[in-house]
Amino acid sequence: MKSWCKNLLAAGLSLAMLSACSSSDVEDEPVSALTEIQATVFPEVSWSTSVGSGVGDYYSRLAPAVNYGKIFAADRNGQVIAFDQTTGDRVWTKDFSEEFRDNVLAKNKGARIAAGLTVARNKVFVGGESGLLAALNAEDGQVLWYVVAGGELLSAPTVADDVVVVSTSSGSLEAFNVDTGAKLWVYEMQLPNLTLRGTGSAAYEAGGFFIGTADGKVAVVIKNNGQAAWEQAIYNPTGGNEFTRMADVDMTPLILGDNLYAVSYNGNLVSMELRTGRVVWTRKYSSFNELASAGLSLFLVDDHSRIYSVDKRNGLELWSNSELANRTLTSPAVYQDYLVVGDFEGYLHFIDRSTGTIVGRVQVDSSGLYSQPLVVDDKIYVQGRSGKLAVVTLP
Repeated sequence: MKSWCKNLLAAGLSLAMLSACSSSDVEDEPVSALTEIQATVFPEVSWSTSVGSGVGDYYSRLAPAVNYGKIFAADRNGQVIAFDQTTGDRVWTKDFSEEFRDNVLAKNKGARIAAGLTVARNKVFVGGESGLLAALNAEDGQVLWYVVAGGELLSAPTVADDVVVVSTSSGSLEAFNVDTGAKLWVYEMQLPNLTLRGTGSAAYEAGGFFIGTADGKVAVVIKNNGQAAWEQAIYNPTGGNEFTRMADVDMTPLILGDNLYAVSYNGNLVSMELRTGRVVWTRKYSSFNELASAGLSLFLVDDHSRIYSVDKRNGLELWSNSELANRTLTSPAVYQDYLVVGDFEGYLHFIDRSTGTIVGRVQVDSSGLYSQPLVVDDKIYVQGRSGKLAVVTLP
């Protein structure tokens, strides 16, 4: 199976990252230069530290997690670290490359962690490109159990009661017992010849896991038995070649009340009825990023880093902003009255979510930001490619 690099040429990443993409795969488009803004907010980095060597130029969705009074973070090479949420002091460290070097990772060059972190049930769930899924004790970092899934793990595990599920690059959703790691079931999804590199995490609601598929669908899988309750296409791929037919739903379906929202690459943004999968409305957008929501608005960063606000009731566009086009923006997050996104030069941008105007920015890590900012207790947690972990606040 071939993989398609996610519009990363504009980010100026190294050839090592781009080896899977030929220079003819993507038409060069100009990266928007940062222009002077009329700032009305002045964000600042209130705390920062280093987490190993980061993720470098590799594809990754590693992001920090906050729970149980701790901040959890990891790097690609296998360092998993817990910090005290109040003091910032290091509580424990676990080195996956060392822990599993004589068994699961014996033939791998390091842990290559790319999935996680998910913190729930007093455990930290971490996965990697080797298929390794491990559960650590959130208090001291000890390995409680580990398994090897049937493919690469590139997105965060999802925990629901006594079950943890992971989406693999081979097109399966696999479920394991939270406490023991015993495999419970596997749900197989259709995998086209050509897909984006990456998978979306599942969302959980009312006894079902909602998952996007690589062939442009959303499916709901029953937690108790791994059977599909329904499956609905949000975009029917068309075109004369494999590239134009790519339609991955490579994000976590967003559940709001009785509706579900999802977006596909090369395809559509849709609203669906949660219970039946019936499409309520559809609009033409292309994205592989997570959605965010506040009030009546959905917020979307498309595959060219253009930002949109869309009325979640009917899909009508409220505003758009292309000032940061092709800057390889992260998925958006809502923070107070603002939308925050990171870019490939490590800037965190603050956007007025009612108007779409950029009203503030701060540079966090010059190596770049790559994962969706995490907002917890009026603080923004971000992780840079160099391994810098930072907390950003408004004074």
